[in-house]
Amino acid sequence: MAVENVLTQHIEITPGVAGGKPRIAGRRITVQNIVIWHERMGLSTDEIATAYDVTLADVYAALAYYFDNRAEIDESIRADEEFVNELKKRTPSLLKK
Repeated sequence: MAVENVLTQHIEITPGVAGGKPRIAGRRITVQNIVIWHERMGLSTDEIATAYDVTLADVYAALAYYFDNRAEIDESIRADEEFVNELKKRTPSLLKK
């Protein structure tokens, strides 16, 4: 079985679902989520699979998809972080008042 076919068993992109971002098939967990949990938060693949009730194959497929499309996913993460920062600037914290 070709690697691409294996990935398509685990990763899907559906317009209107999860913002059209690549995600675990049948779930709303995006490749971007997996990458952040693994690469930035330091969770192991086993921890992710257990905590989010996905298979190890799903997690590894998401990471493989990321490494094949790193620039695109990194740009999406950066854009989301920028969006959140802009919202924070425009919406002052009620707790600080």
